[in-house]
Amino acid sequence: MNLGRLAGSPVLCQSHMLGEPSGFVHGYVVAVARKDITMTDIEITSFLSEGAPILQLATIGKDGSPHQAPMWFTMDDNRIVFRSFTKSQKIVNLMRDPRLSVLVEQGHAYAELQGVMIQGTARLITDPAYVLKIYGALAARYPMLGNEPIEMNEQSLENAFGRFAPKNTAVIVEPTRVTSWDHTKLGGAY
Repeated sequence: MNLGRLAGSPVLCQSHMLGEPSGFVHGYVVAVARKDITMTDIEITSFLSEGAPILQLATIGKDGSPHQAPMWFTMDDNRIVFRSFTKSQKIVNLMRDPRLSVLVEQGHAYAELQGVMIQGTARLITDPAYVLKIYGALAARYPMLGNEPIEMNEQSLENAFGRFAPKNTAVIVEPTRVTSWDHTKLGGAY
C-alpha cells in the first residue's frame, strides 16, 4: 500500500505489511523512506541489540503534549524493553494512554547515520521478578554499578536492585509501525 507523502515528512514513503514468519518486524507496517537505506529485519535486531545505547522515548502527556525522555533499554524476545519507577511521568502517561514512539539512532556525518523509529503501544509489566530480570539485562549493557557493565548472578542482582523492583514498571514496546535507515549502505553517496 503506497501512502505517498506522510504528513509533515520531507521524503516520499511507502508502507507495506511484512508477511515473513520470523524476524523483528513481521506483522506490522514498515515505513520505507528509501529502499536503498532501509535495514533488514536482521539488521534492525542487530542494531538494537548491539548498536546505539540510548533510546529516545515519547509518550503523550495528560494535556496531549509529547513527553520525551532518554532511556536505557534492552531486548527481550525481539522487543525493546525498558524500566522506570512506576510513579515517573512516562509510566503515568503510558498507564493513561499506552501509545508511544521510540527512536534509537547513531552517527554524526550523513554517511554514518543509522536509526530505527518505532511507533506502537506499551505493554506494562509490574511483576517484580520480571522487572528484576530487566535490571539484570540493563546492568549487563550499561554501567549501572560502577564504570563498566557487569553480568550479575541472582544474589547480586537481588542485593543491588531487589528493593527497587516492586516500585518499577517494565515496558515492552509492541510495534505497530517501524521505520529504519542506514546511510552506511550508500557508500558515501547522497
